Amino acid sequence: MKPMNSILEPGMLVRHPGQPDWGTGQVQSVIGARIAVNFREAGKVVIDGARIELMPVYDS
Repeated sequence: MKPMNSILEPGMLVRHPGQPDWGTGQVQSVIGARIAVNFREAGKVVIDGARIELMPVYDS
């Protein structure tokens, strides 16, 4: 099974499973395992995609 992060690309909306208070974030870039996301409540955060599986949001 492919990791969920492998489908992420810039512009997609995601949530961080361990930080629900960050709100919905928009993927800015994906470079290897590093995923830069601009979250509504937390600003820009770089996620280690090897450790954290972001959850795509299909309806906001």
